[in-house]
Amino acid sequence: MKVWLPLVVASAVACGSPGPAAMTPAEAAAHVAEVQAWRDKHEVDYRRDWVSIAGLHQFKPGRNTAGSGSGHDIPLPAPVPASLGVFVLAGQAVRFEPDRRALAAVNLNGKPLAGPVDLRDDGGTRSDELTVGDVRMAVHVSGEHRSLRVRDPKGPLATGFLGFTWFPIDPAYRVTGRFVKDAEPRSLQVLNTFGDIDSYKTEGVIEFTLQGHKLSVRPFTTRPNRFYIVFKDASSGQETYEAARFLYSNLNPDGTTVLDFNEAYNPPCAFNPYTTCPIPLKESRLAVKILAGEKAYPVHVPPAVGGAGR
Repeated sequence: MKVWLPLVVASAVACGSPGPAAMTPAEAAAHVAEVQAWRDKHEVDYRRDWVSIAGLHQFKPGRNTAGSGSGHDIPLPAPVPASLGVFVLAGQAVRFEPDRRALAAVNLNGKPLAGPVDLRDDGGTRSDELTVGDVRMAVHVSGEHRSLRVRDPKGPLATGFLGFTWFPIDPAYRVTGRFVKDAEPRSLQVLNTFGDIDSYKTEGVIEFTLQGHKLSVRPFTTRPNRFYIVFKDASSGQETYEAARFLYSNLNPDGTTVLDFNEAYNPPCAFNPYTTCPIPLKESRLAVKILAGEKAYPVHVPPAVGGAGR
């Protein structure tokens, strides 16, 4: 992977604008190393957790048969047995009843499955995962829908993945913002790429200056003092992914937060049709081009709808 150290150091020394451009060569080099380490880890994590997604199968109320054989409600890839078992949806609860002939092949959270089990979905702090060989399965929540998310690292989507492409690391895109709190925290109903509504907590806005423009975004709060920013900018749909990019930052004790857009990255829906991603709020749509972080995926990948696409 290329490291753009000469460009970054030159930018830091020659740009002449305040803030990150005032970095010394040593500081700029440390910044490059930090961002590059973050990108390397991100690519490993995303290949494991998101590139490998092979299907998203919406449960119908009642019994949903699953297996790699023909005629199942939920078709699964090998090495899953021809008949894996039945997923039973009752309200918002999902119970898995394994086929007795497949029981020995199934693990739950890394341990042999003993029998029928009520599965925790990914809407909480911890979800349950069924595995058969390399194939991983978990219950996914999107709005009011419950689906079986399937990961297969040897499937066509994983093996055909076209990789990550990044802009050169530029300290001019590392800015310090100030968090302006709302009177009270609140929950927002946010539309996702599958047309479902998800709920996110928000507590205020981040105000910052970039390229001489005064801007602001409304982050979601994922845990105390941790911000999840879903944003668009003037490059969206051109140099960068059309729907959104993601960025995380921490709230400092003095009310500031560092936004390093060199770590802005594509949501998984940029390259995988079986993922659901939030649509940016109007407050997080920026009128400037942010040519930093991850570039657009080389091909357009529309979301799957219906059947295996939910």
